Amino acid sequence: MSDPELLAHGCPNGHYTNPGHERCPTCGESQRETVDLADRTGEVLTWTESTATPSGVRRPNTLAVVVFHVADTTVSVLGGTTEPVAVGDAVKPEYVPELRDPDVAVREAASQAWDGYRFRPVRDE
Repeated sequence: MSDPELLAHGCPNGHYTNPGHERCPTCGESQRETVDLADRTGEVLTWTESTATPSGVRRPNTLAVVVFHVADTTVSVLGGTTEPVAVGDAVKPEYVPELRDPDVAVREAASQAWDGYRFRPVRDE
């Protein structure tokens, strides 16, 4: 089984968002196009580290806004990281089956999906 897609949603005018919307927040057109970002490399625009996290969320939890190039524009995606990052770092999405611990979370485990993506820094090897 392959990992789920990490989608950017686009309208006919070339505006992309993540998450998607029924109507483009920029121009109001329908968002009908999708682009999978799961295999792309993005760049950290900014990041923060949360040390006061809700039940079931790792502590500390580093979050980053990552910019991906799509067509002639960019789309920003918010997500956790697998390790510390810096502004300008190249990162790749990495699928994680459990972003939070469903046994400790406030919500009923069956009421929502617990999987998603974190961003892994691309290091020179």
